[in-house]
Amino acid sequence: MVLVREDGRLLWVRRGEQLRFSAGFYAFPGGGVDVEDAGVPLRNGESLDAAEAPCVAAAARELFEETGVLAVPGAERVSRAERKEIREALLARPPTASFGDFLKRHGLHVDARQFARAGRWVTPQALPIRFDARFYLVELPAAEEAEIWPGELTMGEWIQPAEALRRWESGAALLHPPAWHTLKSLAHARSPRGALPLLTAPEKAPWALPMQEHIVQRIEFQRGLLLVPLRTPTLPPATHTNCFLLGDDKLWVVDPGSPWPEEQAILKDTLDRLTAEGRKPVGVLLTHHHVDHVGGAQVLGLPIAASAQTAALLDFKVDRVLEDGDRLEVGPRGWRALHLPGHTRGHLCLIEDGSGAVIAGDLVAGVGTVIIDPPEGDMAEYLASLDRLLGEKPGAIFPAHGPVVPGGALKLEQYRAHRLEREGLVLAALAKQTGPASPAQLVPAAYPDVKPALYPYAERSLLAHLYKLVADGRAVQVGESFRLQAGSAPEA
Repeated sequence: MVLVREDGRLLWVRRGEQLRFSAGFYAFPGGGVDVEDAGVPLRNGESLDAAEAPCVAAAARELFEETGVLAVPGAERVSRAERKEIREALLARPPTASFGDFLKRHGLHVDARQFARAGRWVTPQALPIRFDARFYLVELPAAEEAEIWPGELTMGEWIQPAEALRRWESGAALLHPPAWHTLKSLAHARSPRGALPLLTAPEKAPWALPMQEHIVQRIEFQRGLLLVPLRTPTLPPATHTNCFLLGDDKLWVVDPGSPWPEEQAILKDTLDRLTAEGRKPVGVLLTHHHVDHVGGAQVLGLPIAASAQTAALLDFKVDRVLEDGDRLEVGPRGWRALHLPGHTRGHLCLIEDGSGAVIAGDLVAGVGTVIIDPPEGDMAEYLASLDRLLGEKPGAIFPAHGPVVPGGALKLEQYRAHRLEREGLVLAALAKQTGPASPAQLVPAAYPDVKPALYPYAERSLLAHLYKLVADGRAVQVGESFRLQAGSAPEA
């Protein structure tokens, strides 16, 4: 629900860091359709089909739940005390009241004319959670006030669309394409209602977003940072590698990893469109050498950059060797290369000046953790890389697999704590053995949260933990097996 006021300001909200989808992003109030929404009294909905009528009812309910705004005719008859009581009941889990019953009790109804269609967006396939979302433009009724209660949302603010876009350009606010396009349309039009043609047909806007069946084909989370997710032969649970395009008039293509022609065609079409808009690709940058990151690097015909260690592992030419600290002068603020080994010896990340945004490669994953696979993977180096990146005061993290992580520092701290907790489980598993044990023997006790089908992957990271423990003097290697070093019992 895009809630607008007479002065042109709209209500945007920031989603909580704990949410599974779009955590930390700026968005608009909204939510899912409930079964009971079909029973909400609705009038003037003759033009709505059977699928959309419950959506309008849900829009009125969610707007009330998340902002306290009761956008129905006659809402002034409901006292402030009763509004608070019913809102609390609706937000309870499970709800202890029905929005439809509440309206019927007061002789109220939702008027479909107050909810103007403002677009439909479907989440791209690469993201782990998908939605089919309908947007509605709602004018703030007289005497209604918005109040955001802390919970799923951390804040709400009335803001001019142009100011919201300025914050996005500065890297201070992350936006998904539907929110960006909505703000852009409202800033472009003379009135909120005048923006409706742009809102309902984003492909016809002056900034023409490439769309297919309501799915946008490129995502610019912040100015100068675009995502094109490509299907790759990667490891589960991931199915795609995030290819990032960095820059404004000049673009660096980071990790074009798909070896498959149909996916490469998606990237080429995106680059062709951007070139037509004056945004020309100038080079390919590889974070490391794994096939799901380099599979399409050569087909673009662009100069290729990578670390010296990565270049030595590739079977094609690297045109520019990136040293630690080297800069890419593209985009509004520029990027700096960081040599952060651990996942591989030549692993690079990029950090943007000002915003602290991080292109993380496989240092961090949006869902789950990354495998540290010896001999190229080294657990001690990996932990040191996490610490170094923490010291850079990172902002949002853009991983190669999975969704964006807005709270970068918190994610890195969680990763570090998780690895050390796992190290404790490995020590405990060793302590239970009566003699030297192989990594395969240790997996069930050290990885009790992992399904047996994934044991082969867990075994590789467990081996990395064992090598670190040997280097730390807490374990001893005996052939291809390991035992606990005397006096190195795990902490209780």
